[in-house]
Amino acid sequence: MDVQTINKFKKVLLAERDRLLNNSKESIKQELNISTDDLPDEADLAASEINQSLTFELRNRERVMIAKINTAIRKIQDGSFGLCESCEEEIEKRRLDARPFSVLCVNCQEQHEHREKVYA
Repeated sequence: MDVQTINKFKKVLLAERDRLLNNSKESIKQELNISTDDLPDEADLAASEINQSLTFELRNRERVMIAKINTAIRKIQDGSFGLCESCEEEIEKRRLDARPFSVLCVNCQEQHEHREKVYA
């Protein structure tokens, strides 16, 4: 993969990581600071707890995505970005355009998902 393409992916990854981090900071400020005194009855309290639970799940997914992005950035730095971790072939550019933090090519990802279904 040429340097220009790798730099493009690095910019995309850094921008996505910044967006996710800013989103997390904003949600902590807005969604998680709810006083139980502001919720007059049990239904409001239950709705607030469900909302907080969903917020935590979203933040967890974002945390996992940030970790994948950081791994992709490290791979750019060590020169292994864009190589499948399983078969060591180059990951197609279209796949990286869709998911720049992909670590498996399409074939290996399909095999991985098939194994997960079988053993789940």
